[in-house]
Amino acid sequence: MGKLSEYQKKKDFLVCVDSDGCAMDTMDIKHIRCFGPCMVAEWGLEEWEQEILDRWNEINLYSMTRGINRFKGLSMALREIHEKYRPIEDLDTLVSWVEKSPELSNNALQKAIEEDPDSRILPKAYSWSKAVNASITELPEEEKQPFEGVKKALAFAHEKADVAIVSSANIDAVLEEWERYGLLPYTDIVLAQDAGSKAFCIGELLKAGYAPEHVLMCGDAPGDLDAARQNGVFYYPIMVRKEKESWEEFVAEGRDRLFAGTYAGAYQEKKIQEFLHNLGG
Repeated sequence: MGKLSEYQKKKDFLVCVDSDGCAMDTMDIKHIRCFGPCMVAEWGLEEWEQEILDRWNEINLYSMTRGINRFKGLSMALREIHEKYRPIEDLDTLVSWVEKSPELSNNALQKAIEEDPDSRILPKAYSWSKAVNASITELPEEEKQPFEGVKKALAFAHEKADVAIVSSANIDAVLEEWERYGLLPYTDIVLAQDAGSKAFCIGELLKAGYAPEHVLMCGDAPGDLDAARQNGVFYYPIMVRKEKESWEEFVAEGRDRLFAGTYAGAYQEKKIQEFLHNLGG
């Protein structure tokens, strides 16, 4: 789908769309069946498995930290486990890397391991992340589908706007899922974990010549809202457990407000407050 550095705008408007939990109904299953269980297995936490898995899901799915980068989520969870259940060896090294690294990805973690060959936890974090990716690929295809109304909404947006996938998920998983359900024809560029943070990606896309008031970020997590705010663009929330209704409203009202110049002000504020309330913020 082209490189970010070579991207060129075709239309005056841009709609950015997150993947997991926003366009694709994959976020719950990936965390419940892959991320959490792989952490329990990697660190041998079976003794407290249910409590730990419940907390993992709360952190990553059902609170204001929903959608957090996988390594940030891991750092948070392991710190709580360290305090509540049992010591996690070399935890400070992981916490420091998560806080200081400009990129949080498998590639960046590999480099950190090379630079700190004595670390015990960084190789375990890498092993966990690779196991998560492998586990995700083994999920049944029929259990990784778009939310109802997504294809219609993307096609509708693409009539008058460029469409960019802006996701923190694994690039291979994003491409595979979007291609399988015929969504890629309605996109102009795919930006995933390896491209950088969502805020960075939106900022780079703006350099193609879009006016900020012509750009909308569709997302399901506070990080998506933050990425939009950092770049001065609009935010449209896909709300947890209300995804179908959210996409229906995008088609009925959201897109046209963007094009008509009436998205700013009361409507934007209403959508943000609905979003924050839905996550308990």
